[in-house]
Amino acid sequence: QVQLVESGGGLVQTGGSLRLSCEASGRTFSMTNMGWFRRAPGKEREFVSTIKWSTGSTYYADSVRGRFAISRDSAKNTVYLQMNSLKPEDTAVYYCAATGAGASGAYYYTLPYNYNYWGQGTQVTVSS
Repeated sequence: QVQLVESGGGLVQTGGSLRLSCEASGRTFSMTNMGWFRRAPGKEREFVSTIKWSTGSTYYADSVRGRFAISRDSAKNTVYLQMNSLKPEDTAVYYCAATGAGASGAYYYTLPYNYNYWGQGTQVTVSS
C-alpha cells in the first residue's frame, strides 16, 4: 500500500500562485508515476499533470500547460505542483495519485482509473 498526503491548498487571488505538495509513504518503491487531478464543484474529476518517477518526464493538461509545473523530490518521496497565474476556473479540490503501472505513453496516465492510490484532496480557491 501507498499512502498519499496532500498539503498547500488555500485561497488566492486571480494571478496568484500556490504550491501543492504530496508526500508518499509505504511501498513507495512500487510507484512508477504520480499525478495531480482536480474536481471542481458539479464537474467530473479532471487530469492536471503527471510525472514519471524514474525519469522526471512530465505531461500536462492543455488548460494548465505553461502555468503549472510538476516536480518530484525522490529523497523525500514528495511530488509538487507549482501553480502560477491562477484563474477562478482553477478552483477545485486537488488530488494526488500514484500508480505502479508500467504502460508507455502519456495518455495512459491522464486517466484516473489507472491510478491505484489517492490522497484525501486539498482545496484550492481562486477569487476573482
